[in-house]
Amino acid sequence: MGRKRKGRDISGWLVVDKPAGMTSTAVVNKVRWAFNANKAGHAGTLDPEATGVLAVALGEATKTVPYITDALKAYTFTVRLGQATNTDDAEGEVIAESAERPTDEQIKDALLPFLGDIMQVPPKFSAVKIDGQRAYKLARDGEDVEIAARPLWVEELVMLDRPDADHVVLEMTCGKGGYVRSIARDLGAALGCHGHVKELRRIWSGPFEVEDGLEWSKLEEMARTPELDDHLRPLEEGLADLPELKCQPEGAVRLRNGNPGMVLPSNDVEYGDEAWASQDGQAVAVGIYKSGELHPSRVFVRQD
Repeated sequence: MGRKRKGRDISGWLVVDKPAGMTSTAVVNKVRWAFNANKAGHAGTLDPEATGVLAVALGEATKTVPYITDALKAYTFTVRLGQATNTDDAEGEVIAESAERPTDEQIKDALLPFLGDIMQVPPKFSAVKIDGQRAYKLARDGEDVEIAARPLWVEELVMLDRPDADHVVLEMTCGKGGYVRSIARDLGAALGCHGHVKELRRIWSGPFEVEDGLEWSKLEEMARTPELDDHLRPLEEGLADLPELKCQPEGAVRLRNGNPGMVLPSNDVEYGDEAWASQDGQAVAVGIYKSGELHPSRVFVRQD
């Protein structure tokens, strides 16, 4: 028998407005401690200096993390024109400079090729693995790493502001695996003037918006108190992009035991679709719908 995890059997999502200067892992560890939760994870890493939405899953909600990771996300970010850095952000060393500065119209035109399905090369200082090692570790050791381009869906990329000749503020909505630092780097290259990210903020991730995020000071203030539980969002919000199928008690019992269970029909779900089953509004399982039954791939068992 496996060792039981220490902490509370508590499930749900906490949306944190991550401050600059912290890793995503440090935020997760703090949230887990603050709730005294037995399990926690996050849905999409933010760079240490980035701010904004970091959705932290507790308990059984960790089983819904892939659905938030795969969801669209939106960022606002400021690009510093005229300089390239080795990290593609303001934390790195300047490796190239240019006196050229594009016009607003040139920037808007240069954004167009970044829309839709594109191929993107992640930054050398990133968590991408190369021959089993993280790219950032190899880069720190002075190795000249080469990272293969990866596909990315960019739904929207627009210019919000041009504070001065050296800076442009952009907003991007994209799919899984996007590196804003790469967008800034490649935009600078396309404009012939270099560029890197100066500031970055994630404003929403799937169903979670920054306006709903708990500020870091409030998290510290309410840690280990009942008041913090009031900020926990339902596990089911992590399934917002999947259709819901309702089930009766008999079907719920079978699903919780890992067996196919009967669900009520829905016009939103066809044979072979992935969906989630609920009983009295609570998620029971995620799986594939086949002929009146849900064949579970993830089962939720909650004590709270």
